[in-house]
Amino acid sequence: MPRYAVIDVGTNSVKFNISERRPDGSWQTLVDRAEITRLGEGLEKTGEISPDAMTRTVAAIAAMVSQARDAGVAAIAAVGTMGMRTAHNSQRFIDAVEQRCGVRIEIIPGQEEGRLAYLAVKAGLGLAEGSLVIFDTGGGSTQFTFGHGSTVEEQFSLNVGAVRFTEKYGLDGAITQEQLKLAQDAIASEFTRIDGRLSPDALVGMGGAITNIAAVKHGLAKYDPDVIQGSVIERSEVDRQIEMYRSKSLEERRAIVGLQPKRADVILAGACIVKTVMDKLGKDSLSVSDRGLRHGLLIDRFSS
Repeated sequence: MPRYAVIDVGTNSVKFNISERRPDGSWQTLVDRAEITRLGEGLEKTGEISPDAMTRTVAAIAAMVSQARDAGVAAIAAVGTMGMRTAHNSQRFIDAVEQRCGVRIEIIPGQEEGRLAYLAVKAGLGLAEGSLVIFDTGGGSTQFTFGHGSTVEEQFSLNVGAVRFTEKYGLDGAITQEQLKLAQDAIASEFTRIDGRLSPDALVGMGGAITNIAAVKHGLAKYDPDVIQGSVIERSEVDRQIEMYRSKSLEERRAIVGLQPKRADVILAGACIVKTVMDKLGKDSLSVSDRGLRHGLLIDRFSS
């Protein structure tokens, strides 16, 4: 059975998947992992990918490509998102990856991110007919896809990400309630595009922030995608975790069971983004999708 690999180069992490296509057209996952490389570290201030971030991320991608080739994949697809769309020197990074690995990263627009995410969620959760909003919050942006049944009606990407707000408002450690409110108000002010919309039948969250929130809720000492996939997160749980992160230092956060230590600095900003989306769309709960852009990319590029 043919095997394929996909790489999603995000602002905060690089996600990697190797899957095998079965004769019936379904997919069997062989490898699915993410590595936090902080490609967007300092991007808000400089407008460029820093040399250290570039070096870290090129090395991570090279290891993934090597693993994919060792697994005998027929092809590799690699895409870049908001961090690469934003940085002035993305071409230098693309060239460095291609020179090292022989794989060329395609920078995709926010709308394409949304379309691929919708594809992944519909395939992974088997949601019933009805109105659906999917949001994917990453280090540099949040993508929204509005749809009904299998039809995508609207897609857009907003430059609201966990890395940016962590850096801008100092959310990487214990902060006061006043500092938290300042950051939350700033996040809300950048999400005006989703103001005044009808509450959807289903709201689905994707990305590192929401999957870590789910892992903390379940107390997962070891991440289990089968537990995370389809988990329901109540607004009260998001509020509980925001207060927990707000009151803890970076080292204290790293000790929280279920929280990926490398995500401890950006989790408060990520949780605030999740809360803001739920508030603005009038939902008391959401479902979590462990399947993301990379899974949609796999289906889109290699299913035919």
